[in-house]
Amino acid sequence: MKVSKILQDGNIFDAAVLDLTSETIIAKFSAAIKLQAQLSLAAGVPSAASAPHSVCNAFKNLVAVACASGYEFPQATKLLSAAASAPRGGAGPAAAAVVVEEVKKEEEETVDMGGLFGDDDDGY
Repeated sequence: MKVSKILQDGNIFDAAVLDLTSETIIAKFSAAIKLQAQLSLAAGVPSAASAPHSVCNAFKNLVAVACASGYEFPQATKLLSAAASAPRGGAGPAAAAVVVEEVKKEEEETVDMGGLFGDDDDGY
């Protein structure tokens, strides 16, 4: 017997929908897990899919505190020393094209408020 069409809930599908490989199924599950992790992180609700991301974000926060405060722990020390020894300069030629502009300080202007606070010379 050769299946040519599939009828499900009043809808007719071609038989090609049955030709799923294991790679296709794994890709669909992987996409669903990514979506669950994104929704979970955005809503602030922990789940098994978002747990690795939450732990990584917590570690980033700990390293930032260690960097700002001078507190040391072995993992942060390794990460900070690797960051300090990283080459500087960014993305090569693209970074050289960036022009740094100086921020000009705005001078304060004195504005006449027209006696708004009772300091006018009318004598009222």
